Amino acid sequence: MSEDFSPGDPMRAAQKNMRPVVLKRFYASATVAEAEGGFALLLDGRGARTPAKNKLVFPTRAAAALAAQEWAGQGEAIDPATMPVTRIANSAIDGVAAAMRETRAELAAYAETDLVYYRAGAPEKLVATQAEAYDPVLDWAHEAYGARFMLAEGVIHLRQPERSLRTIRTALEAFDEPFALAALHVMTTLTGSILLALGVFRGRFSAAEAWRIAHVDEDFQIGQWGEDDEAMARRAARWREMEAAAKMAAAVTA
Repeated sequence: MSEDFSPGDPMRAAQKNMRPVVLKRFYASATVAEAEGGFALLLDGRGARTPAKNKLVFPTRAAAALAAQEWAGQGEAIDPATMPVTRIANSAIDGVAAAMRETRAELAAYAETDLVYYRAGAPEKLVATQAEAYDPVLDWAHEAYGARFMLAEGVIHLRQPERSLRTIRTALEAFDEPFALAALHVMTTLTGSILLALGVFRGRFSAAEAWRIAHVDEDFQIGQWGEDDEAMARRAARWREMEAAAKMAAAVTA
């Protein structure tokens, strides 16, 4: 998951409790069953728990099934790095659920400096590529929320219209379920864009489309200078987090 978290971020606080080591598999089966408050992940028939010892209960069967697939797919060892859905669930339960207002506020702040506002002045190819990728995101934000945002060249901060910022804050108020808000948080921090994350959540962009848009600048540099193996490995790992968040978003809103 992205490292760009604020010091008081509930998602990161929850993740600090997660085991970073690979553990020996201690169960044979991973299944889903109805439980108080939703659907529980069962390991050999026993309810699983989060790192903070809370019950691992999901709001929908589809969401619980995503986690069960991860647990069932483990080999002789359990590797948390291969379980992004479970990590999102842990964060939702152990962190976001107790800090919904703070999480919304952090996400709303992205609307002040969203990735798609900032454009290059040159070269022409990059300018055109950014416009082709970013402009549809801004058009969608206007269609969906009536919000218009200002564009800036370079990285100089540009104050956005308060009315438009308010519409995004209002849109975030509708996220009153921890799993949904946790998934939105992951997509926002990974892409640097609350508008892209909302677009994925509302079905305007696929996760793959949003990922491509978020990496326009990086892909341009790769085209100029070539790939770096370590950087591409990190990007692949982040993509798995993005894909998991999009699946979670779809599962909790189905």
